[in-house]
Amino acid sequence: MKIISAPDYQSMSRKAANIISAQVILFPSSVLGLATGSTPLGVYSQLIEWYRKGDIDFSKVHSVNLDEYCGLSTEHEQSYRNYMNTNFFSKVNIPIENTNVPNGLAKDIDAECRRYDNVISSLGGIDLQLLGIGHTGHIGFNEPDDDFDKTTHCVKLKQKTIDANARFFDNAADVPQYAVTMGIKAIMQAKKILLVANGASKAGILCRSLFGPITPEVPASILQLHNDLTVVADEESLKVIREQYPASIG
Repeated sequence: MKIISAPDYQSMSRKAANIISAQVILFPSSVLGLATGSTPLGVYSQLIEWYRKGDIDFSKVHSVNLDEYCGLSTEHEQSYRNYMNTNFFSKVNIPIENTNVPNGLAKDIDAECRRYDNVISSLGGIDLQLLGIGHTGHIGFNEPDDDFDKTTHCVKLKQKTIDANARFFDNAADVPQYAVTMGIKAIMQAKKILLVANGASKAGILCRSLFGPITPEVPASILQLHNDLTVVADEESLKVIREQYPASIG
């Protein structure tokens, strides 16, 4: 595990984007696992800037997103397909047919979950997986549970997750209760994992995830077992780790 400190959100975003950029430049046909939420927005903005300067080419890249809400159309402003189209895909030259997001409107969700796992397998797995971390320690929408869910599955969201996402909706009652999420197995089988975190509210859970017991009650704790994990985080989110494990920060 490598922990990289950044003074602020902008620096965190740039450092994380550097890692993704290097992956694509060195391996143009990379399969990127992508995340949504507020934290990765700066990463995508930086990648878009470098693309516009001609520094990076996404034309041979394939992508698989971590998750999607159940019940939202792809045109809904809060769907993750719309998030990716708006904030990244439409602004770079990745072929839209090379991008994959779970279908939250599938009539047979179990079949959709199996299909999505097959998509990941058919691409040869994920070369680099970008992750954020939720306040419950969830990665994707893998919520705290009694077991690690290994495959793509439908999950009932915890109230803490719903509350955290309510700011994106007109009313808290509009936040979907369920989502389709990539499982722990596909995430952990990624060749490289890049975890980004920012803000003081993430400091406690980030420390528990990286240095506490490995338990499905803190889903991100499983990342301790990955052999190529890089964490890029701002100083606020690293406060607890710096206090307790200062030597771990590069």
